[in-house]
Amino acid sequence: MTTIALILIAVALFELIIFIHEGGHFIAAKKSGVQVNEFALGMGPKIFSFKRGETTYSLRLFPIGGFCAMEGEDEDSENPRSFNNAKIWKRMIIIIAGAFMNIVLGLVLMLITLLPQENFASTTVSQFSVSSFSAVTGLQPGDKIVEINDYAVNTSTDFSFALFTLPVSEVDGSELSIYKEDCSFDLYVRATELADENTTEEQNTALIKAIQSAQAELAAAESKESAYAIFSAYYNDLADIVGKPHAETIPEIEERETRQRYRTDMTVMRGDEKVELKDVDLLTLKKSADDDTPQLQIDFYIEPIEKTFGTVIEQTFSSTVSVVRMVWGSLIGLLKGQFSLNDMSGPVGIASAITEVAGESLRTSGFGSAVSSIVYIMMVITINLGVVNMLPFPALDGGRFLMLLIEWIFRKPVPRKVESVINAVGLVLLLGLSAVIAVKDIWKLIAGG
Repeated sequence: MTTIALILIAVALFELIIFIHEGGHFIAAKKSGVQVNEFALGMGPKIFSFKRGETTYSLRLFPIGGFCAMEGEDEDSENPRSFNNAKIWKRMIIIIAGAFMNIVLGLVLMLITLLPQENFASTTVSQFSVSSFSAVTGLQPGDKIVEINDYAVNTSTDFSFALFTLPVSEVDGSELSIYKEDCSFDLYVRATELADENTTEEQNTALIKAIQSAQAELAAAESKESAYAIFSAYYNDLADIVGKPHAETIPEIEERETRQRYRTDMTVMRGDEKVELKDVDLLTLKKSADDDTPQLQIDFYIEPIEKTFGTVIEQTFSSTVSVVRMVWGSLIGLLKGQFSLNDMSGPVGIASAITEVAGESLRTSGFGSAVSSIVYIMMVITINLGVVNMLPFPALDGGRFLMLLIEWIFRKPVPRKVESVINAVGLVLLLGLSAVIAVKDIWKLIAGG
């Protein structure tokens, strides 16, 4: 029953997104004096409908869309209140109103997801994990990350998007930086082997501090010899902390021809100075014991932002802007080949993702966390809808806006037949892409992808 409730919540929120989008067109049309023939939620056959004034309001069978049908929108009309007879600036407002309302809804949903949080994530490094790679390849505590791989970082959303879209690289395994990473990681492994059920909390804390001290010294090492000397000293110091005997021999650091690393350039603010960091490595591990697929792990902690009325408002707006940038970044990534068709999802894939994320949140954190996860995904979807729908592509609102822009510039509308053909071609292409994505999503479900 809980799963069914989560699915119903997801469907309700998805319909809310459509309602808000079409409602934006509807309100703008009504305020502009344009006649609206039908306002529909859903697609396909009508479940029920009623007419109030000149407008029919209907609920349709399939909860995958909706529409606001205006007089003279797709055909010429002599009606003085038709869309095609409205002033051009009014038509422009009507067209962009849907996307505008999606962004407004995104702001509201973002606020809802932020309000329960005790504090917010910044982009400033506070300290490193004991298994960190980045601690020995450039970053320092107190660094405020402002750019990752040429992507501007203003919020934690920018930070996450920039990191988790990094490609994995094959790097030279004989590099000094790799050697220092291995020294640091092997000390972490050594600490996990020394700690047992008899290790006290104070000893565990001392182990962590010792490894972090070793990381700081390794970061400054200028040769493999000096790095190994640091490694050797701390190798036995860790044993002293928990009262264990020293190792009879200090192990050598294994070197291999190549290593897989999530490696990136970063720009940070270190105090008042902007510092360019080259080839910062992030912790890269195997997905599992049976799967060698590289997995990125953020290997440092970031400073929290205190929750106040001001920071709630600031984070709501800045994080929403970051999601807009994330959508644009994803679209550009598609054009550059960074992402493929396999990375795209339609309603089937989105529903599957929502169910998976909500189910995991339900298992780990409870019903409230599952609802919050759904709200967050819906926030991303509504902003995505607002941004994508304004792309200057035929059949989208952005394509229609482009036609109006041409009419405004040349003082003459694009011929209706030409516009109809362009929109028809665009619609066929969009429907074809949607069909391909739907088949791919269904196949993934069948294949367990």
